[in-house]
Amino acid sequence: MQSQAIPYGAWVPGTPAGHVSSSARDQQAAAVGSRSAASVQKLVSENAVTVVGRRGCCMCHVVKRLLLGHGVNPTVFEVDEEDESDVVVELRKLIGEGQEDWPQFPIVFVGGKLFGGLERVMATHISGELVPVLKQAGALWL
Repeated sequence: MQSQAIPYGAWVPGTPAGHVSSSARDQQAAAVGSRSAASVQKLVSENAVTVVGRRGCCMCHVVKRLLLGHGVNPTVFEVDEEDESDVVVELRKLIGEGQEDWPQFPIVFVGGKLFGGLERVMATHISGELVPVLKQAGALWL
């Protein structure tokens, strides 16, 4: 008997390995997509620093490592490719439609408000303004 690898995220509890119906997979994906889009707003409001980025994005990793280097433990919300449009709609509701310079992923929220993307985080870090902003949001205590 030859064993087969199960694709990540394709296994549904209660089904034999490798036998996932397309309807079950579609229902599972739809549930995850709607749940993930709705939880962005909750994460942003409940955490001092939230980073929203694509799953596996190297720039998201850079932002996270920079914040960790300052002693901040950001909440990271990783968006799957198939959920991206739902999450962007939710972010537009959260930020507002009138936002002119919409940042690209990763998007950083500090104190429940849009801070910006990678460029803004790096610019404020280099200028020395990042630490005071993080302290004001309650992400840093020292």
